[in-house]
Amino acid sequence: MAMRKIYSEMKGMKLKEVPGYFKPMLSVGFVKKSIQRGLDNYHAKYIETDSIEPLYHICFGGMIFSYLVALPNERRHLEHKRHAEQHGHH
Repeated sequence: MAMRKIYSEMKGMKLKEVPGYFKPMLSVGFVKKSIQRGLDNYHAKYIETDSIEPLYHICFGGMIFSYLVALPNERRHLEHKRHAEQHGHH
């Protein structure tokens, strides 16, 4: 939704106007306000309604995070195993 809004606002702009459009969005105050607005929306949608979905978000987010953290180690292990098989080691 946000990308569609940005695209529709930029559609009528000239190329010289684009940096002036994005520069205020990259300020610290704007980013803080956007994050706060997102957290307020999340709180209103899930926390105030006593939904179980935040628990799912934590569980699935934790699983994805642990997978991404372990992925480099697993890739090194598999590469070592492949290298050993190619060179006749056990």
